[in-house]
Amino acid sequence: MAHAPRTATAPATPAIGGIQFPTGADGQRSSSATGKAIFGAALAVLDAPAAASLQAERNWRKRYAQHLHHLTAAMLAQPEQTAAAAQAGLDATHAAFVFSRDGAERPLAQAMAQPSSALKTSEIPGRAAPAGWTVPYRGQSLSGDALRRQIDDWLARELLEPGAAAALHRASGEPGWFDLRDRSIALLGAGAEAGPLRWLTAWGARVAAIDLPREAIFTRIRSLAEQGAGTVLAPQAAEGAVPGADLLADTPELAAWLCEVFAPPSGELDLLALAYADGERHARVAVAMDALIAAVQVRHPKAGVGFLATPTDSFAVPPEVAAAGRARWAARGVGARLAHALSAGQAFAPNLTESIDVAGQAWSITECSVLQQGPNYALAKRLQHWRALASAAAGRAVSINVAPSTNTWSVVKNRLLAAGFAGADLFGVEVFEPETTNALMAALWVHDLRTRSAPSAAAARPAVGAAHPLALLSHQSFHGGLWRLPYVPASALAVAALAGLARGRKH
Repeated sequence: MAHAPRTATAPATPAIGGIQFPTGADGQRSSSATGKAIFGAALAVLDAPAAASLQAERNWRKRYAQHLHHLTAAMLAQPEQTAAAAQAGLDATHAAFVFSRDGAERPLAQAMAQPSSALKTSEIPGRAAPAGWTVPYRGQSLSGDALRRQIDDWLARELLEPGAAAALHRASGEPGWFDLRDRSIALLGAGAEAGPLRWLTAWGARVAAIDLPREAIFTRIRSLAEQGAGTVLAPQAAEGAVPGADLLADTPELAAWLCEVFAPPSGELDLLALAYADGERHARVAVAMDALIAAVQVRHPKAGVGFLATPTDSFAVPPEVAAAGRARWAARGVGARLAHALSAGQAFAPNLTESIDVAGQAWSITECSVLQQGPNYALAKRLQHWRALASAAAGRAVSINVAPSTNTWSVVKNRLLAAGFAGADLFGVEVFEPETTNALMAALWVHDLRTRSAPSAAAARPAVGAAHPLALLSHQSFHGGLWRLPYVPASALAVAALAGLARGRKH
């Protein structure tokens, strides 16, 4: 999902402690320098000259997407090295970031091993029976045959990939899957607008809900818990304090709390990483979630992980996706052809131009990055890709599904992105409301949860990994139409934004 622009440099002296970008020789915390070092470490496993070029890039803010595109291409061309490159990126991240507390800084790994206090637990039991799965969409609540027809319509309009459609169809025919009273889930960023907390509580799961200790946030979490059928556990600094904890400032304590709450043997455990923040904080929050996942995985060798990926990134895609986009490019209208020619190729630039052989099949890359999201956002999302790939390679269960662009507050508060979303339908792209995205992505996660078999290289989707490790990121994508566009989305964003602004003026 698209979000507001990101800043490049964090303050040298943070207002609060916790996970921070490292301080450079100039005394500044440069998110750009750190991001380049981390991406360079991943790329060096695959292409040392390209990694050196990335490190030497002087206009990182404007050109980061090109380097990340090359990283995706290099992973696609070298499937045997994909997991190693992902692990190198994760290792570089954990080595780079520091933890600040009481005016002193320590390496992140050292801080994670030394929590300073113990968090208490606030427990909220549900009061209802487990509910079924329905999808709110355009004023209706879809289930049964109506839902199946809608899934087929989305597939016909190429808003999602066949793997996602098949998963949703299968879930719609398995109502028993949605009784989650046998599941334990740590939800990092429980109050996320596009998150599944409402559904997890309605389906009876035991949820460790982690979000900031703010009365408004906890009131919502408590309300959803009480309306649900499971149990919600929330960390609490002290008796009488507002439940919650800061992922950035309380990371070591949260890791210890999760390991205590879900101490083995406590059944199967999954960690869903969903938290979001503006600017460079988003990268730091992603590092915090990854540090928590790594810490819990040490105690829970079989703990699974789940993520919601954004479609606005570089993704390796199988031949059928590339063929669809290229067919649309060949059939593009006169206006798009003229604009492309007059702009020296900048407007309506072709998408899916690469052809990379994977076991005799021509894979490609769909380039959907939006420059306005910024390199910190890109780092946050790539950390999740890497953790998913590394976890799958280690035999852990993984669920990572691309969610469609969604009208969350983090989007609509940015005028350009909101306008672009408002005009996206001109290109066959649909932007969804949060409640629809929530229901769809929660069901895809349940599908992955219920269909995963014994640990294997592909974890949640064993048959997928045989094609390429990166298929894990694309097989069940619900991209809203972005991936099969004939144009690089960023090259058509201005036209979509103008249309959106014009529509806004009419209303």
